[in-house]
Amino acid sequence: MAVSKKIIRVVFTGLLFAAAIVLSIAENSLQIPVLAPGVKLGLANVMVMYALFFLGKRYALLLAALKAVFALITRGAVAGILSLCGGLASILVMALLLAFFGERMSYLIVSIFGAISHNLGQLAAVSVIYTGLVALVHLPVLLVAGVVTGAATAVLLKFLIPAVNRLGLK
Repeated sequence: MAVSKKIIRVVFTGLLFAAAIVLSIAENSLQIPVLAPGVKLGLANVMVMYALFFLGKRYALLLAALKAVFALITRGAVAGILSLCGGLASILVMALLLAFFGERMSYLIVSIFGAISHNLGQLAAVSVIYTGLVALVHLPVLLVAGVVTGAATAVLLKFLIPAVNRLGLK
């Protein structure tokens, strides 16, 4: 009995989401000193990037939405909104880069732009939620953090790809 490609993609998306949850929990337990509140490595975003590159925009959007629901359930409404806004902004920018430049874009560049967009999406949401521009004080730190975390995410993605390929789930 042959299993359809769609079923395999749905199951694989579920596995990516489970991995994203584990990475999110692990990341929340790390105590990393940062200059701005809320700055994290974004380890779970490696799974979203994998989905975007190898499954398509639809699956990446689904993962971002699921991550936002998880944040909503575990950390509250503001965390859920920030996760959704950051995830959508990130996927939009990364998908546009891939659409315009395709194979010429490295994982590193796409990841850095995705991380910066994620931070800007969250910053925009914070500005709306708290009705003020006070959040813009964090903009320089968030831009630098986006470059650093985007680079880290790209490196992790480069390690993930061969591991997943060995599983034969691609």
